[in-house]
Amino acid sequence: MSIKNQQKEVHGKGPAVRREKNTDIKKPKTEEVSAVKVVDSSEVVKAKKEEKMYVIPLGGLDEVGKNMTLVQYRDEIIILDAGLTFPDDELLGIDLVIPDFSYIESNKNKIKGLFITHGHEDHIGGIPYLYNKIDKSVPMYGGKLTLALAKSKFDNPGFSKVLPKMKEIKGRSKIKVGKYFTVEFIKVTHSIADAYALAITTPAGVIVHTGDFKIDLTPVDGVGVDFSRLAQLGDQGVDLLLSDSTNSEVEGFTPSEKSVGEAFRQEFEKAKGRIIAASFASHIHRLQQIIDVAHQYKRKIAIDGRSMVRVFEIASKLGYLKIPEGLMVSLHEVGKLKEDKVVILCTGTQGEPLAALSRIAKDMHKHIKLRKGDTVIISATPIPGNERAVYNNINNLLKHDAEVVFRKIAGIHVSGHASKDEQKLMLNLIKPRHFMPVHGEYKMLKAHKQTAIETGVVEKKILIAVNGSKIEVTKSYAKIAGKVSAGAILVDGLGVGDIGNIVLRDRQQLGQDGVVIVVLTISKETGMILAGPDIVTRGFVYSRESEKMINEAALCIKEKLKSYEEKKITEWAALKTVTKDVASKYFYDKIQRNPVILPIIMEV
Repeated sequence: MSIKNQQKEVHGKGPAVRREKNTDIKKPKTEEVSAVKVVDSSEVVKAKKEEKMYVIPLGGLDEVGKNMTLVQYRDEIIILDAGLTFPDDELLGIDLVIPDFSYIESNKNKIKGLFITHGHEDHIGGIPYLYNKIDKSVPMYGGKLTLALAKSKFDNPGFSKVLPKMKEIKGRSKIKVGKYFTVEFIKVTHSIADAYALAITTPAGVIVHTGDFKIDLTPVDGVGVDFSRLAQLGDQGVDLLLSDSTNSEVEGFTPSEKSVGEAFRQEFEKAKGRIIAASFASHIHRLQQIIDVAHQYKRKIAIDGRSMVRVFEIASKLGYLKIPEGLMVSLHEVGKLKEDKVVILCTGTQGEPLAALSRIAKDMHKHIKLRKGDTVIISATPIPGNERAVYNNINNLLKHDAEVVFRKIAGIHVSGHASKDEQKLMLNLIKPRHFMPVHGEYKMLKAHKQTAIETGVVEKKILIAVNGSKIEVTKSYAKIAGKVSAGAILVDGLGVGDIGNIVLRDRQQLGQDGVVIVVLTISKETGMILAGPDIVTRGFVYSRESEKMINEAALCIKEKLKSYEEKKITEWAALKTVTKDVASKYFYDKIQRNPVILPIIMEV
């Protein structure tokens, strides 16, 4: 080999170098120093100071409902969902419960967008309340159906008619908002159309939020999970995964929604009289299957329930519900049809007192009276906390000799949430560096944590957070780094947040022990008692049967007030306080009850 060719080989321009012991060729000096890596001091500083972003859940943890999560990077914030939950038995008179927006209000100038995963109430129900607190210029992103359902929320009294800018997305839509955020929508399957997971990218890393999901391999609308994109994200690297935990205690896979269609077909075939079917109004795929089966068995459909009517209007207009011509009739026309040609589709699966099914069960419905031979299908399972109301409804329906189909084994309902094996599949697709279970009660979050460990996620890299936790996320770690203001705001009629613990305690006390009203008339000039005290009770005791006790209570109050007269104490506050104290002590000592005491003083 010539010297020239050997030089080519050394410099990498010829064949691979063949190293020999006695070679005369010396390595160039550049190769000798190439192994030495010179590190700039600024790079060392940069390595130590990692970029950080924060994930802040304001709802959906240690509970089922009012889902809402913030992602913050530097001076920008995006919001994922803004849901509500419905009150339990302890929240007397409360209509809705929404997240506490205090942190959002104090940072509203940083908010760049609202991103909605899907159109269920626990993800969109709080949106109009949120926009009462933030600038209407903040855009809202979601699927076509989701945005239409969100828009309808602003129709209620008390909300501004100026709507925020709504931007429709599709699967794999990438939205650049602000200086730092890119949000991608990834198609998943759930119990409503237009359900998406979200991939959020900032200079600090990548977060994936699954939204509510299940792995339905035979979806009713034919639009399945975007497995390939989820896998791509996993290969590219995801720093934190937030995943739906609702069914984390349920083994195996959640059955496909299509299986419900077959169960409905069997029930329709057996039914001899009218069919009354109750479903969640937003469960578009379920409604479509009821429509299809009703058409197959030549039954007309009448709908009842405000939310059901609204969803039918929106979903059919947008093409999500395909309704054969002539299938729909009004409730007024039902009585003119043969019993075996009728389906009444209504709301009330959760035992809501004013919902259509509850009114039917209590025989209070204006148009529908249950008859022997009717079949009632309740296509849902009770949400935790609603069990008593649901089973009260079922008992009332059975008293009318109706055939009631409600058990899960009947197959007329399947969940819209992933069970354990589907959660494992999601974890394997995403391969997150860190994991945080969301959307579920504490026991559900803990079960999801165990599932993640089984798939290989290191336990110390799994976070169990609470509403208000401030999770700091970088490319190398994720940790809970503080807490922000979070909680629940109670909505009663048009009042938002004006009902607190004191009012609720009074309502509970009124419900348990009733109210006692003590009326006094005093002289404006002298402060002397001119009349009374007269006692009126409501929800406490039956006055006629307890006349002696009430008279004794009035006498005790009068004697105490006489001592105040002698001391010339005439301030209303003092008189009211002593009246309450004497009455409360007397009634508790006498019958061990604590009614609300309301002193009323009139001055003449």
